Amino acid sequence: MAYANTTVFSATATSGVQGFFARITEGLANRRLYNKTFNELSKLSNRELNDLGLSRSGIAAIARESVYGV
Repeated sequence: MAYANTTVFSATATSGVQGFFARITEGLANRRLYNKTFNELSKLSNRELNDLGLSRSGIAAIARESVYGV
């Protein structure tokens, strides 16, 4: 299975308020990407998921791994 992992926004090593807002912005962008990935995979039929070697119960884990690398 192959998927693209892109970072929408990368916070630099800044401190203080600017760094705080950069981390919040990055977190929100990652959450939007997770939701988009999860929703797109959820729209697939069981047969389409099976063709990709996936199961419906693994969608959350796959979306999490593709965005957060966990």
